Amino acid sequence: MSKARHVSETPATQLLKQHKIAYTEHTYDYVDHGGAGEAARQLGLDPHAVVKTLVMEDESAKPLIVVMHGDREVSTKNLARQAGLKKVEPCKPEVAQRHSGYQVGGTSPFGTRKKMPVWVEADVLTYPVVYINGGRRGYLIGIDPNVLVTVLGAKPVSVALE
Repeated sequence: MSKARHVSETPATQLLKQHKIAYTEHTYDYVDHGGAGEAARQLGLDPHAVVKTLVMEDESAKPLIVVMHGDREVSTKNLARQAGLKKVEPCKPEVAQRHSGYQVGGTSPFGTRKKMPVWVEADVLTYPVVYINGGRRGYLIGIDPNVLVTVLGAKPVSVALE
C-alpha cells in the first residue's frame, strides 16, 4: 500500500497557511491507543519530539489544551497550580471532541472549534522542530514549536511527570 504524501487540508493546516507558517507533513498508519509513541516508531522520530495535544478542563468545566511530549504524562496537580486553577482533569473523549472539533487521536491545537487557552510543556519549546497532530488521525506536521506561542498564545509550564 503506498502512502499518500499529501493529506487534504484540515482546520489546523488552513490556520497555519493563513499565518504563512511553514510545516512538513508526515503520514502513518493510525493505531487505536498507539498514541505519539506509535507515530514516532512508524516515522522513525524521537518520541520526545513527537508531542500530543490533550484537551482538559478546569473546575468550572472550561476547556483548555495542554501540549506535552508524547512520552510523558501531565501532572494535573502541577498544571492547576501553575495555571492558577483549582483543579484540572482530562475531558471525556466525546467532550474533548465537541470542544476541539477533532476526532480523539487526531486532535491538533491549531484550528480548534472553540478557542481555548493553550499550555505547553516548557521543554517542548527548546526543540528546533516538533511533530504535532495536523488535525487527522495518522497525520503529523513538523513545525517550529514557538508557533504555539506566536499563533496560539501558548503559555509555558513545567508539568511533565518524570
